[in-house]
Amino acid sequence: MNRKLTDLPSRERTVAMPHVRFFTETIEAGGISPLSFFEAGAFIDESQRFYWENASKTMTLVGIGHALTLTDEPGKDRYDTIEANWKHYCDALIKEEKDMDPVLFGGFSFDEKRSSTPSEWENFPNALFAVPTFQLKIENGQTLVAINFISDESETAIQFEALRKQRDQLIHMAQVQESISAEKPAILAMQELRKDHYLEAVKQITEKIQTGEAEKVVIARKLAIQFEQSVRPASVLQSIANEQRDSYNFGLENGSQFFFGATPERLIEIKDGQAFSACVAGSIKRGTSAEQDQQFGDELLGDKKNREEHQYVVEMITGVFDSLCASYTAATRPKLLKVRDIQHLHTPVQGKLGAESSIFQFVKSLHPTPALGGVPAPVAMELIRQEEDLDRGYYAAPIGWTDASGNGEFAVAIRSALLETDNAWLYAGGGIVADSDPIEEYEETWVKFRPMLRALGGSLNG
Repeated sequence: MNRKLTDLPSRERTVAMPHVRFFTETIEAGGISPLSFFEAGAFIDESQRFYWENASKTMTLVGIGHALTLTDEPGKDRYDTIEANWKHYCDALIKEEKDMDPVLFGGFSFDEKRSSTPSEWENFPNALFAVPTFQLKIENGQTLVAINFISDESETAIQFEALRKQRDQLIHMAQVQESISAEKPAILAMQELRKDHYLEAVKQITEKIQTGEAEKVVIARKLAIQFEQSVRPASVLQSIANEQRDSYNFGLENGSQFFFGATPERLIEIKDGQAFSACVAGSIKRGTSAEQDQQFGDELLGDKKNREEHQYVVEMITGVFDSLCASYTAATRPKLLKVRDIQHLHTPVQGKLGAESSIFQFVKSLHPTPALGGVPAPVAMELIRQEEDLDRGYYAAPIGWTDASGNGEFAVAIRSALLETDNAWLYAGGGIVADSDPIEEYEETWVKFRPMLRALGGSLNG
């Protein structure tokens, strides 16, 4: 039964922000494909959608429209700003016990000191988070759809009733429309951007590491693809869902641009007072047979360069857990994390959340990990700005969600691409150390390009 939003008990009217109220209402929706719900959202609000599926495939989130948008503020710490504003609105939340928590979904740019030179990332500021107007969640075999509505008006019943009609329309469309096509788009042209600059940057960074300026620096590069026609975000999400089954599959849309990917790397998860992270660094390709695959894996486990890279990440992440957790544990040696195109060294870390800790404090402390920035982090970031000369945008940056109870999960947005109508940009990088070879590093980036390249209809064989 729908409750009346203009006839709330007095105890519910008393909130931290007397002029703003944050309503949410949840219903069960039966069997709905999350991608069909995402695609149906194009008829409600095509330019403001998100998609999230965790690596274990136990939970999926889809958001349509923006009930609330939060971005960074000039001169203020972006992590603290988003957290403070989110808490501000959570204090105004009015919900019943059966209603699921509203979700705040979004991401940060890799570097807040981005070049002012125009780049392809024009729609993505240094922080972009949103509470969806329509929120789908599939977990434990249950499909729930919520309406989130924030208003400073005293009379909201008419507006909310209109949202209920849109919600019902979304559910109906998601249930009856045809399956999302995973047909790959036709590529008109693919271009390596500034290959020579990348090779020279790796050379310069290697020399600086050899002279002691840093221990490790991650250098990235990008590809540009042009298609014969516009590519729909739902289609590429369907492709990565089919192909990258052991990864976090995500998509964040803002206007005409859609950032998406399939990353194996969790940055932080908070669940019921427990914090979880994963040290992922060091990689090698998959084999063409089980025997060759194991051979490559053993080679990775025994490789000095990759083990050193991995240890940098372990030391950094366990240091953060030591400062933000009441207690924590970490595996003593890495294992192999195998996804479709690549295998990584992987060490899980788990801790009991400290009394004053939060998911945004973890994100702030963990980003960038040595796997995406370098060691020591401040020096590595300066060298990246000097030598890489690339606006990474949200590539290699934190992307994920949190809810009104403080639970949530962020991944590191690698194996990713930015899509805009009939164009896409792909990003990949690798850790440079004292004995790095530019050509070998260049070849490794192709392995990392492969997941998004395949999803967009390309291949490594032309």
